[in-house]
Parts: sequence; structure tokens; C-alpha cells
Amino acid sequence: MEQASPPAGSARNRKVVLREYISRAPREDDMALVDGGAVPLRVPEGAAGPAVLVKNLYLSCDPYMRGRMRDFHGSYIPPFKPGSVIEGLGVARVVDSTHPGFVAGDIVSGMTGWEEYSLIDKPEQLNKIQQSGIPLSYYLGLLGMPGFTAYVGFYEICSPKEGEFVFVSAASGAVGQIVGQLAKLHGCYVVGSAGTNEKVKLLKDKFGFDAAFNYKEEPDLTAALKRYFPEGIDIYFENVGGPMLDAVLLNMRMHGRIAVCGMVSQHGMTDPAGIHNLFCLVPKRISMKGFIQSDYINLFPQFLDYMTKHYKDGKIAYVEDMSIGLENTPAAFVGLFSGKNVGKQVVCVSQE
Repeated sequence: MEQASPPAGSARNRKVVLREYISRAPREDDMALVDGGAVPLRVPEGAAGPAVLVKNLYLSCDPYMRGRMRDFHGSYIPPFKPGSVIEGLGVARVVDSTHPGFVAGDIVSGMTGWEEYSLIDKPEQLNKIQQSGIPLSYYLGLLGMPGFTAYVGFYEICSPKEGEFVFVSAASGAVGQIVGQLAKLHGCYVVGSAGTNEKVKLLKDKFGFDAAFNYKEEPDLTAALKRYFPEGIDIYFENVGGPMLDAVLLNMRMHGRIAVCGMVSQHGMTDPAGIHNLFCLVPKRISMKGFIQSDYINLFPQFLDYMTKHYKDGKIAYVEDMSIGLENTPAAFVGLFSGKNVGKQVVCVSQE
């Protein structure tokens, strides 16, 4: 993408936009890298209210964003607008600010755009990052929304007890890897599933899971779970849905708890697969609850202190999958739905 040098006091601003709404699994050509023209490196005069101009450093790719590519307005977050820049969580450096809480040079995290520069008109939703020797990109995973999702889902939804049997699907992903480690710190027996033998090894050797298996190599998921949980499952952290959820329901123990974080196996389907074993909820008195981490935002400072301490003490490990360059964001995002990523998927836009 060739273009003339931007005028003094401005910068080139490339953007990734959504071409049109989709009703299937995303493809790279559903998104386009476009020239956004020159952007002045100051907050525009006459803005409706305080605003912050940021240079994006790291962008997050998360499965929930697939739902925003549909022409569906009944969710907890509105859809993207075709032809407009895709929005997502990011870490950025403040270039200019008319908000009293931020100054040039501050590092912040929050909702931004898949572009090189973003004008944030709701700066009160940004979090200022106090740098403490932890990589900035980790504020999109370990110390960001995925980590907080794991923390809230495990402690607030699952109500764990020491010695319980915990199963985590999509366990090597951004959320799953942290859930399993929190469960181990709590004194639970933990098993995870993943889609490659490389990821299975990672779960056992890096994250300390008691056991793990490649679900693609198991012809009978119900039998596999019975093998790993001969006494049944107390807690299931649900990330995939479909046949895995059906198999789990048959293997749950009395008064088991299921935290429904996501169902990534169903994201690309216009006619999602049905669940056949929900009757298990009744005789086994199973609690099954969906949740959104933002409902528990009052716990975020507590989470940040807890996770930072345990990471620095070496009690929690973390793996991310880093792509380099804004132009590679669509490929990185699409890879989430075929399991290409190993760990939390992040894109580095700039390190400056």
C-alpha cells in the first residue's frame, strides 16, 4: 500500500475494516486493510467532550468479536459497521489528550480500533497501565479481559472447593490456560482438552495440568472423560460447546457447576448443534450459568493484584501467540477458529 508521506504534524493511519456482515466462520477476505489517510497528531479542536488520541501498540484477537460481524443487534455488545474500522481491546500510547486523567506518553489499555492511531471519545473507559516489568502485551491476556474472565468464571461462578475435579475445554487458549492454573492453586485436580499434541504437552509441562488430551484423537468423548474422571467432574469451564458439552453432562457429579464462558465450536454455524443431554441437570442438580466478565468489573483491582503477584512469584505461567504487523491482524483473527494459535492471540502494531 504505497502513499505519499503525511504532512508535518500528522501520520499515516492504516485501518482494518469489515467489508460486510457474515453468517459463517470468518475469512481473511471478510476484512480489508485500507488507507485511512493522514491523521493529525492532536485531538481535534471543538470535540464534543474530552478525548484521547492514541498510537496503538498491541491489539487483541478474541472469539467474541466473531459475534460482532453478524447483522444482529440483540447481544450485549452491538455489531460492527461494514466499511468501518473493527474495534477490539488494545494497549496503546497516548499521543495527545484533552482529558485531565491522561497525558502524552501514558500507556493505556481499553477498547480501541484495528488501526495505527485511534481517537478515543470515551477516555473514562481506558485503564492507565502502571508499568511493572511485565510485558505490555500481557495486559491483553494475563492481566486483561481473558485473565479476568478466567478469574471471575472460576471463583465467582464455579465456587470451587479444594480437592474437586475440574475439566477445562480449549484449555491452552487465553482463558483456559489461566483457569487451569487457578484451579491447581486452589488444590483441585485439573484436566484440559486441546486440539493438537503440542498443546496437550503445553498443558501438562508448562501450565501444570494433572492430565490433558487431544479431543481430535478421541472417537468417543464420553468414554474419554470417563477415563480421565472415573469419579466424575465437579466443575466444567465451558469454552467450546457442541459434542464436548454433551459428553461432559453425562460425566458430571452431583451438584456440579458449569461456567459457560463461550462456545467457539458453534461460532461459524448458521444452525448451531443442539445439546441432547440437558436432562442431566435435573437428577444431578447441576448448576449451569453463562457470564460476562464486565458484570464483575468491581473485582478488577483485586484480580490485578492477585494475578500480578502470582505471576511475579512464578506460580502462574503464561503463553501468547504474537503476530507482527497490522496487515496480519485478519489472518491472526481467523486462525482462532481453526485452533492455529497457541496461547493468547495478540498482534504487535508498533513497539514505539
